[in-house]
Amino acid sequence: MIDLYYWPTPNGWKVTIALEEMGLPYRVNLINIGAGDQFKPGFLAIAPNKRMPAITDPHGPDGAPISMFESGAILQYLARKTGQFGGSTERDRIFVDQWLMWQMGGLGPMAGQAHHFLKYALNMDPPQDIAYAQDRYRCETARLYGILDRQLANHEFVAGDFYSIADMSIWGWASLWEGQQQTLDDKPNLKRWLDTVTARTGVQKGRAVAAEKRGDYKGDKTAQDTLFKRS
Repeated sequence: MIDLYYWPTPNGWKVTIALEEMGLPYRVNLINIGAGDQFKPGFLAIAPNKRMPAITDPHGPDGAPISMFESGAILQYLARKTGQFGGSTERDRIFVDQWLMWQMGGLGPMAGQAHHFLKYALNMDPPQDIAYAQDRYRCETARLYGILDRQLANHEFVAGDFYSIADMSIWGWASLWEGQQQTLDDKPNLKRWLDTVTARTGVQKGRAVAAEKRGDYKGDKTAQDTLFKRS
């Protein structure tokens, strides 16, 4: 059984969705990021970057245990471990990795910053209403969604006509498009893809893990100080 260190965020959902889709047994260890669990020594031994998700697999390479952090790396590891959702040919694998890296280096950080400045920063004490940052990240997120919509105009899924870990990695962030102040009115292919992926049983089960714990931390100065501390 894989130990998953998790909190219900878009990055956390990537791994619960993958584990559900791949049929892998796992045990959830909640890492309450608002309470500072990500800074505790036991978690840092697994995830030195102080971010979840992370996993420990007792049956890693050569049968030896392995722990790892970074959601994209975890998705690649699980795809290789199971032979699922990573692409069936070398060409497919290249496209999957390409779009996975696009999410890790582009959509995730930009949409995350859009969330921060459009939602969280406004509710900080004192409020941080920074028009330049809001506009910059809103527009960059829109640009990235435009790229995704054009890719999906010619393919059923992100990396091609097959569902993959690239879709799993992107879905969580894209499903929160309203909070990023985006529109789907001019992105019919993205809307179609969102509906298709959202309807998958594995996605629904993965998204539901500890869903009741998810919060926006508005008005919770202690959680905000913990989440946005610089150390």
